[in-house]
Amino acid sequence: MSTRPPTSAAKATSSQHATVPAMAVAPVPPLRVDSSVLMGGQRVLEIVHLGEVYRLQTTRFGKLILTK
Repeated sequence: MSTRPPTSAAKATSSQHATVPAMAVAPVPPLRVDSSVLMGGQRVLEIVHLGEVYRLQTTRFGKLILTK
């Protein structure tokens, strides 16, 4: 009987078998908000994200522009 340590290929194979299969999770649809509700009748909305202020603006053509 050999007392040599297993090769790296043998180690990789044994670690792959130790993986526990993940549970299947149903995807969650993204939150949907109507822009008119979000804007609250205003043309400019300021959003704070991670300490930074972003401006969401409605153009006269009805487009939305997000700027930092």
